[in-house]
Amino acid sequence: MFGKRNGPARPPAPAAPASTVRTPMPALKAQSAAPAPAAPIVVDKAKSEDYYKTKALIFSALIEAIDLSQLSKLDAENAREEIRDIVNEIIKVKSYVMSIAEQEELLDDICNDVLGFGPLEPLLARDDIADIMVNGAQRTFIEVNGKIQLTSIRFRDNAQLMNICQRIVSQVGRRVDETSPICDARLLDGSRVNVIAPPLAIDGAALTIRKFKKDKLTLDQLTRFGSISPEGAEILKIIGKVRCNVLISGGTGSGKTTLLNCLTNYIEDDERVITCEDAAELQLQQAHVVRLETRPPNLEGMGAITMRDLVKNCLRMRPERIIVGEVRGPEAFDLLQAMNTGHDGSMGTLHANSPREALSRLESMITMGGFSLPSRTIREMITTSVDVIVQAARLRDGSRRITHITEVLGMEGEVIITQDLFVYEIIGEDANGKLRGRHRSTGIGRPRFWERARYYNEEERLAAAMDASEVVD
Repeated sequence: MFGKRNGPARPPAPAAPASTVRTPMPALKAQSAAPAPAAPIVVDKAKSEDYYKTKALIFSALIEAIDLSQLSKLDAENAREEIRDIVNEIIKVKSYVMSIAEQEELLDDICNDVLGFGPLEPLLARDDIADIMVNGAQRTFIEVNGKIQLTSIRFRDNAQLMNICQRIVSQVGRRVDETSPICDARLLDGSRVNVIAPPLAIDGAALTIRKFKKDKLTLDQLTRFGSISPEGAEILKIIGKVRCNVLISGGTGSGKTTLLNCLTNYIEDDERVITCEDAAELQLQQAHVVRLETRPPNLEGMGAITMRDLVKNCLRMRPERIIVGEVRGPEAFDLLQAMNTGHDGSMGTLHANSPREALSRLESMITMGGFSLPSRTIREMITTSVDVIVQAARLRDGSRRITHITEVLGMEGEVIITQDLFVYEIIGEDANGKLRGRHRSTGIGRPRFWERARYYNEEERLAAAMDASEVVD
């Protein structure tokens, strides 16, 4: 009963032991002895209400007929086979009439409900989807190739959607309910999850999943996609290798985390790297990585571990590089302190629309954190800590581009001085509505981190990349 079916024919199962997944089904067996109903129920997927009604009836019979505690001990493949067997028996006993295709679709839906995330499973299996956005039980949107589109995916009701949200967040020890209606979590593959539940979400729970590709992107792939020119990618590789302190700036969905993952590719394997995130999603490949994640308060409002707590604790863990998934509050001060005290090569992301705005936001975060420091002191701390700002943007045609690689040079009076090394310029639009542009070098001969590149024997590569002429996408 527990084994995988290996062929079309299957020998009769032996008598079930006490620990079997199936439980006695008196109601089901009694119905099998009764005469068949005069008018069999016909399932038509096109009639969605009938489909969901029939599925609910079969699902209820399945829950009565199965031992969930024993099912949880099976691996996913055998558990799915067991559920399929019982559902097929229910369909036969209750005389439901449906085609093979309809029955297979129903079986997959029920298996996904019991073992996975219900209607979301087909979307989670697709690698071309960047975001899944569920607005209540009846409307689910996805983002593909930078464009949002409505899908036919729907949930049985808001209760089913809420159950799936709770199942997702419980995997990482979090909860979402009326007392705690906002939750950040992640899937086991690192995809980022946000849930906002009733009563805050009026039309049912709003679930947003930022998916990540199974295969980690590299800078070379971003070059092929046109996100950055080959020369610009070479600059970023050198920046990662020579331990520049980097801030990646951009709007929502601009690819900041993807770019951060790309840059961490150039961290040496013998370096001790510590990551701090609200929901762990970075996919570092190095051998010596410690991953830390914040924790929300418990039911009594106690026990919260903030991003600032994690960054401060990092300094006691003998890190060589500190990676902050997203800087959004007073932890900015601690990250700058870390960058300024021997942890070269530290990185972080923040939300801003330009390198100049990123610097202003960094200053604002420190000020709002309660640090009573003069503005000039904060700006001097920023200029001595941050070496490079990389700006990512999502353009109106859905494409993602790295629009600036900008150095932080120092102070001139009360103003932070920066210089662009590479910029992206939009030059037009093609017949299909896709924007055309070019990445170009600004002609800076020697960036500020030239001596750092020489220390790591990378000055020749850096000189070649800086001498590059304009490149058209």
